[in-house]
Amino acid sequence: MRGRPAVWFFWLVFAQGAVQGLHAQDLHFSQFFNAPLLVNPANTGFLPDADYRLGANYRNQWSDIMQVPYQTMSIFGDAQVLRNRITNGWLGLGGTILRDVAGSGSLTSTEVYGSIAYHQMLGLSSLLTVGFNTGWAQKRIDVSRLKFPDQFDGKFFDAGLPSSVILDNTQTSYFDMQAGINYAYFPNEHTYLNLGVSVQHINNARETFFETSDLGFGQIPRRYIVNLDARFKTNDNMWILNPNIYYTRDAGATEMMIGMNAEYKLSDDGLNSLIAGLYYRPGDAVIAMIGFQLKSLKLTFSYDITVSTLQTYNGSRGAYEFSSIYTGYYDDYNGDKRESLCPKF
Repeated sequence: MRGRPAVWFFWLVFAQGAVQGLHAQDLHFSQFFNAPLLVNPANTGFLPDADYRLGANYRNQWSDIMQVPYQTMSIFGDAQVLRNRITNGWLGLGGTILRDVAGSGSLTSTEVYGSIAYHQMLGLSSLLTVGFNTGWAQKRIDVSRLKFPDQFDGKFFDAGLPSSVILDNTQTSYFDMQAGINYAYFPNEHTYLNLGVSVQHINNARETFFETSDLGFGQIPRRYIVNLDARFKTNDNMWILNPNIYYTRDAGATEMMIGMNAEYKLSDDGLNSLIAGLYYRPGDAVIAMIGFQLKSLKLTFSYDITVSTLQTYNGSRGAYEFSSIYTGYYDDYNGDKRESLCPKF
């Protein structure tokens, strides 16, 4: 494999991150690399091997210990546009719909975002991207499904008993914004490095089911996300190794994921391949993934194996996820078709 200094540099950073005891629980997908617009709006239209992309994700968490498990679903789409109108650059346009249902009160979150990104080549071996998204989010809860301490009659919780806990509203909504930047470096056809940084909730939105005159109450803290990934292709073109590091910080809580995907080509044209991955979320779970690429369609399945003290109660059965991504090309767009400027793998 060529570009070995880049390989050793990446794995040095990888090893340093692995020893940090960071752990948190937040709305997320273990297959974060298959939900690119949720990680960073700068990923919008960043498509090395296609003109457009459509994807869907589903996560089911803690079904063994919760009467109503956490379920998270998303669909997204993005595309490259104006590639023949901008010198050595293009725009990316996309959108995401995210829905999450959690707990006995069926706390339901619905988020809809539209995103835009500008991609500009810097010379022949690097790319700089700035992205931005904006959207609307709503959360609602079914209070009739909740039970409160003052409804305990000594033996059971009786939902028919009056409770002193009263929510002013059973739903809340707000306007939300996110921004991000991405830098990609590809010195040769066998090596690709990428670093992205994004910030969510930059407009200091307010989220609460209670009425209050305190404008600081219920304010959503900013969430910071950093992701570092790479692709290294072997000289025989049969394997692609894709190590990843993902880190997020939100109101003092942190989450990190470290791991790698490996793709094995099943055909000389590179359109069909087997995919396997292994990741670690320190203090929480080991994530195993398997999937396949069949021409324009990629399907992957992952399972979270709990390694925290929660494994005593859930038998190490944490969560499972499905992801599907379809990519395609335009026949013609704004004149003659131009190949993507991104590195191809």
